[in-house]
Amino acid sequence: MSDAPTQSAPPAPGPGDPGVGAGGPLGAPEAPITSSPAAPARTVTRPADRIFTTLTTGSAVFVTVLIGAIGAFLIWRAVPALSRNEVNFLTSTKWVTTDINHMAFGVLDLFLVTVMVSVFALVLAMPVALGIAIFLTQYSPKRLAKPLAYVIDLLAAVPSIVYGLWGMLIFAPAIRPLAVWLNENLAWIPLFATGSGSVRGGGTIFTAGIVLAVMILPVITAVTREVFTQTPTAHIEAALALGATKWEVVKTTVIPFGKSGYVSGSMLGLGRALGETMALYMILRTTTKDFSGSLFDTGSTLASKIALGYAEFNNDIQAGAYIAAGLVLFVLTFVVNAGARAAIAGKKD
Repeated sequence: MSDAPTQSAPPAPGPGDPGVGAGGPLGAPEAPITSSPAAPARTVTRPADRIFTTLTTGSAVFVTVLIGAIGAFLIWRAVPALSRNEVNFLTSTKWVTTDINHMAFGVLDLFLVTVMVSVFALVLAMPVALGIAIFLTQYSPKRLAKPLAYVIDLLAAVPSIVYGLWGMLIFAPAIRPLAVWLNENLAWIPLFATGSGSVRGGGTIFTAGIVLAVMILPVITAVTREVFTQTPTAHIEAALALGATKWEVVKTTVIPFGKSGYVSGSMLGLGRALGETMALYMILRTTTKDFSGSLFDTGSTLASKIALGYAEFNNDIQAGAYIAAGLVLFVLTFVVNAGARAAIAGKKD
């Protein structure tokens, strides 16, 4: 057996041996580890997105400019007539525009009748709309909720003149006994006192307000119903888990959540009522007496007065008086709709 020399592995180089540096076995220093800043993310804008953004921005600007142009037009056409007016336009109840050299016209009565009939309609429509919205979203079976909602929404599609005919020929005679009873037994209340209209005739704010309430009902109901359906399911389930009844769930979760939507829908309905023309033109009777604040007053609203006097326009100056009334209505409806928009924005915040 031959003695073969055994080879042993060379010892590992130590830190002090030549050829061994601080950075590695070959003496090359290690590169310092640094974190490079992340490159900013690039937003890719597709051509379709740019086109859509341009169209929507252009539409918003166009609508804003259009509203401003309408207001400027009304002011431009109203100023010549207002400069010839011999009474205060905002506080006078006179309306004499036949002689352009001696014009005396004011919108106080028109404004009061417009606000009175619209607020009365709103007071009647709001609780009914709230009840319908709660029933459709919380109590009604699903197979019945949609058909009922469609039927109520169809009320908004009925033309105003149809409501006017119905209110004048059918509803006014039917509601006359109630109007007479209210006037005879509650005349000590200013709202039910004898006014400038005939209680038995039916052409009063009382009749017109009820018809107008039916007209704005679908607007308020639709907005309120849509807001109530957005109530978080977790809130409802939490209330039920605590032992709340169905009505307590509605009172503590659904109504508080949809309150601002209900208010904004009501304000939209009010804006719709303020601009109503044909139905009120057909139901309300014109009068020369001043507005007394009773539901049994009659008269003209701002919109119906413009419609009534349209055929009498003989010149631009006379037309300017009615355009000035239209300017008041424009500002009034703008304020109401701006309030509704502010309520919606407040809910989003």
